[in-house]
Amino acid sequence: MKTKTFSMIALSALALAAGLVPTVAQDAPAKIEQIGLMVQDMSNPFFAAMEKGAKEAAAEIGATLNTQDAQLDLANQNTQIDAFIQQGVDLIVISAVDQAGIAPAIERAKAAGIIVMAVDTPAVGADAVFQTNAVQAGEVSCTYLFDQMGGKGEVLLVDGTPIQTIIDRITGCKNVAANYPDIKIVGQQASRNDRASGMSVTTDMLTAHPDVTGIFGMNDPSALGAVLAVEQAGKSSQIKVTGVDGSPEAVQELNREGSPFIGTATQNPGEMVRQAVKAAVTITEGQALTETNVLIPSVLVTRDNVAEYPGW
Repeated sequence: MKTKTFSMIALSALALAAGLVPTVAQDAPAKIEQIGLMVQDMSNPFFAAMEKGAKEAAAEIGATLNTQDAQLDLANQNTQIDAFIQQGVDLIVISAVDQAGIAPAIERAKAAGIIVMAVDTPAVGADAVFQTNAVQAGEVSCTYLFDQMGGKGEVLLVDGTPIQTIIDRITGCKNVAANYPDIKIVGQQASRNDRASGMSVTTDMLTAHPDVTGIFGMNDPSALGAVLAVEQAGKSSQIKVTGVDGSPEAVQELNREGSPFIGTATQNPGEMVRQAVKAAVTITEGQALTETNVLIPSVLVTRDNVAEYPGW
C-alpha cells in the first residue's frame, strides 16, 4: 500500500481555518494513482456510461481504473471494498446498493487512508456525494406526463430498489401529483430497476387497473419495460409512459414512431464521476471540500427536443 501523506492533524487545521469539517477520517493519499469504481449493476446502461466518465477522469489525472459490478448485491460490494483496501487504491467511487449497509466497509476503507466518494446515491460515511437532483427529476418527468394526460386519469408508478435516489424520484412524482386533483395514483410496485422486471410488475398492475392512462417508471429501463407491457396489452394508444435517466435506449424509444414512451428526465452519470474525482484531487492537495452534497440538475427530453439532446 502506498504511503499516505497529509495527516489528519494537518487536515483538521486546514478545515478549521476554513470553518469546515474535515472531509476524511484518516491520512489522505498524496496523489490519486489507483481508482476503484463500484457500480450497482453493469447491465444497466447508466453504469456503463458512469464507467466511461470514470475512464476519462482517470486518464486526465494519470490514474488507473478498476471497475467492479455489484450485481445489486450488498455482500458483493463489501467484498469489493475489502479487495480495494488490499490493493491499496487511493480513491473509491461507489454507487451503493445499500447506503446504510455499506457503512462498515466504507469505514474500513477510510481507516486505510482511502478517499471514498458516493455517486448516484448517498453512502453513509463517504466523503461526499455527487448525484442527480432526484426529487427534481421525478417532478420534471411526472409534470410532463400529467400534462400530456390532460391533467386527469389513473397512473401507475413503477418503483425500484429502496435506495435514496429512487425513493426521491418517487417522492418528486408524488409531490407533483398533489397539484393535479384529477390525477389518481392507483398502483405502485417495485421492479429491480431493469426492463424485464419493469415489464413484469407493469403487466400485473395493468391487469388490476385496466383504465390506466399514464405510467411513471423511476428509471428508463423500468419505464421501457412498462412500454413493453403496454404494447403487449394492446394499450399503446391509451397509455403514456415517462422515465428518468436520458439513456441511449430512451433516446431510441423517443425516436420510435408510435411508442407510448413520451419523455425522460435526464441524469449525467459520467459527470457525477468526473466531479467526484476532481473533489478527491482537492482532498489530496490538503484542502477541505466546500460542498459535500452536490446535486446535478435534471432536464426533460421529449420527442420535441430529443434531436438537440447530447446524451451520454
